[in-house]
Amino acid sequence: MGSAIRLGLTGGIGSGKSTVAHMLQALGAAVVDADAIARACTAAGGVAMPAILETFGPAFVTADGALDREQMRTLAFNDPQAKTRLEAIVHPLVGAEIAAQAQAAALAGVRCTVFDIPLLVESTSSSNWPSKLDRVLVVDCREETQVSRVVARTGMAAEMARKIVAAQASRASRRAAADVVLFNDDCSLDQLRYEVEQIGAHFGL
Repeated sequence: MGSAIRLGLTGGIGSGKSTVAHMLQALGAAVVDADAIARACTAAGGVAMPAILETFGPAFVTADGALDREQMRTLAFNDPQAKTRLEAIVHPLVGAEIAAQAQAAALAGVRCTVFDIPLLVESTSSSNWPSKLDRVLVVDCREETQVSRVVARTGMAAEMARKIVAAQASRASRRAAADVVLFNDDCSLDQLRYEVEQIGAHFGL
C-alpha cells in the first residue's frame, strides 16, 4: 500500500471550507484543522496565553484567560506589526501540533490526510507547505457570497466582513495555487456533498 495522500484544503472566510472538511472526514479522511488548533492554543489555559499576556497585556485577555479576539482583530487591522507579533507566538505552537496530528494519522494508516489551512496561500512564501503537500484543494465562491455568509453566521457587520475578505489572499491567488477548485456558490448541501465525493474518490476516499 502506498503512502497516504497529503491534501491541503483552503478557501477564504465564508467559502464553506469547513463544511467541505467535515464531508471529507465523513468519507474517511483524517482532518488536521489549523484553525481549531490555533483556537485551542489561545483559549483559556492555552499554551500560547502566557506569551500573549506578556506581549500584549491584560487588555487583550478575557476574564476567563482566553485571547480577546475582538480586541486583537481591531488592533491587527490598525497595526500590522501586532499581527506579526501574535503570529510569532502562535504559529510555532500550531505547527508543532499539526506535525503531531499528521504523524498520528500516518501511524493509523489513513489513506488521505487533509490539512485544513485557512491561510495556506498567504503563508506559502514564509513556510514550506508546498513541499509538505501532494495536492491543494481550494473552495471558492464570490466575495459577496463570502460576506453574506459571514454576516449570517456571526452577526458581524458587513463592513468588517468585507475588510477580512479583502485582507486575505485574492480568489485569483488561491485558484492559481490549486490543483482542484471546488466552486461552492449557490449550491445545496446535497450538491456540495456530491462534488466532495467525486473529489474524494481521486484521493483514495
